Amino acid sequence: MATQPSTAVRSARQEDVPALASLLAELFALEADFVPDRDRQERGLRLLLDREDATCVVAETGGELVGMATVQIVVSTAEGGTAGLVEDVVVAQAHRRRGVGSALLAGLEQWCRERGIERLQLLADRENAPALSFYRQQGWTPTQLVALRRRVD
Repeated sequence: MATQPSTAVRSARQEDVPALASLLAELFALEADFVPDRDRQERGLRLLLDREDATCVVAETGGELVGMATVQIVVSTAEGGTAGLVEDVVVAQAHRRRGVGSALLAGLEQWCRERGIERLQLLADRENAPALSFYRQQGWTPTQLVALRRRVD
């Protein structure tokens, strides 16, 4: 039986942006609220990677980026401090159910812990049962809050 190459989690770099945009295309194909747009995703990723109050961690297996997750710091009046807004958690289809998602979330949690952030929050597509099940298995709990949005352009 062949062994799987090990997966390493690290901070994303600007040169990772094209591969990350491909992962986002896979994610946005699952989410009804978003449409894949490579130019927009690459622009957003470059902006995020330039920020000190945000990070993107990637999972790399055999030299290939197979997953990513991002977090941005927000001020929470409920916490009286900062919280982390997790977005863009995605693992390439062929690499799911191998601990990659868990490793990505652990990487984000470590980054937040180092900055004194005690609460993470995220949005997930309500129709994505596998993702919701994964988050519950990771200790995430649903809230009574409803996500709303409005464009201001």
